[in-house]
Amino acid sequence: MFPSIFLAHGSPMNALAENRYTRAWRAFGERVRPRAVLAVSAHWVTRGTEVTAMEHPRTIHDFGGFPRALFEVEYPAPGDPQLAQRVRELLSPTQVVLDQDQWGLDHGTWSVLRHVYPRADIPVVQLSLDGALSAREHYELARRLHPLREEGVLIAGFGNVVHNLRRLDWNENAPPAPWAEHFNSRVDNALRARDHAALIDPVDDEATQLSVPTPEHYWPLLYALAQQGEGEPAEILIDGIEHAGIGMLSAIFGNSP
Repeated sequence: MFPSIFLAHGSPMNALAENRYTRAWRAFGERVRPRAVLAVSAHWVTRGTEVTAMEHPRTIHDFGGFPRALFEVEYPAPGDPQLAQRVRELLSPTQVVLDQDQWGLDHGTWSVLRHVYPRADIPVVQLSLDGALSAREHYELARRLHPLREEGVLIAGFGNVVHNLRRLDWNENAPPAPWAEHFNSRVDNALRARDHAALIDPVDDEATQLSVPTPEHYWPLLYALAQQGEGEPAEILIDGIEHAGIGMLSAIFGNSP
């Protein structure tokens, strides 16, 4: 039984960095070697649900204003069309489109995985986020994927619990904004308490509104959370708040094999 994981991707520059986050990601990859990764990234929001089904997904550089070196990074992990078909079966009766050539691996996924599995030798399939669903609907959809944990697949969400680009402080030593620190702490406490209800439907206050001004970076947490079985632990892999308003909390659900 493989665990599931939520990994905070933060800045795309983490793809090139050596820091405490990338070291934690690498350490996880050394502990857990699945046969494939099913990735749910904040950066693939669609109408309806889609899953990549190509043999060789392309590396997508879906950002701007960063150094040329970042645009030159490739993450040539293979795809897994059979896993894509299995995801489609598990999510039925929800209609799932098998994407053969439109998407690939976006930076939310590859900027982290190039540290977790640097040899790019583990197949990766991406599942999109249907922008029309509520948080509860995303969680319920994700629960149908649970059998994959017994089939050697790592279900991994890539986003950020706190993500407010309009409130960033680009000073590298900027302290966490009070609202970010408060919301991040509430999420941390709820994870440790296995309080799924509090995570699916956070208290609608100023801290929540500022930390999650749009939901797409929060939703991937729910895909990892939904895999947590009765009595299984939640382990905080790494935590921190960068540039005042980007949360780097990452959590593992279930025991590593």
